[in-house]
Amino acid sequence: MRVTLTLPYPISANRYWASRVITPKAGGRAQSMTYVTPEARQYKERVAWLARAAGLRQPIEGRVEFRVQLYPARPQDWQTRQRKLGAAWDDTVQCIDLDNANKVLLDALKGVAIVDDAWVRRIVAERMEPDGGDARVVVTLTALATEQPQADLLGALA
Repeated sequence: MRVTLTLPYPISANRYWASRVITPKAGGRAQSMTYVTPEARQYKERVAWLARAAGLRQPIEGRVEFRVQLYPARPQDWQTRQRKLGAAWDDTVQCIDLDNANKVLLDALKGVAIVDDAWVRRIVAERMEPDGGDARVVVTLTALATEQPQADLLGALA
């Protein structure tokens, strides 16, 4: 099974998760709590809606390949940057880090398109050149066959 989803540009991991310190009223030790922000919940809801609209009714079970193509917004001065910097012009475009984008996307897809990110066996992520379309991310999820590991060793044990 393979599904490709075009999703809104991911929010920053700094805006996805937040922490606060909780101090008990009766004294005791303060504890830090990390939680998903309201903005993150909205992003997750949007991702879930788009996954359902794409025909995904239940998460892919088992091992999965997670492929990401991140398209940042193209700035208005992109032609000036291109003249000055040539092919490397898009290195100056503001873009979320790929590893943070992966974290946010995997959390948003958990329980919607994949059962859990523990099932992700292969990650391929690339930052694309801004193409003038809306900032977005294209995610392709592919179910991977579960091969019998070292099946030849099982015969040796018998």
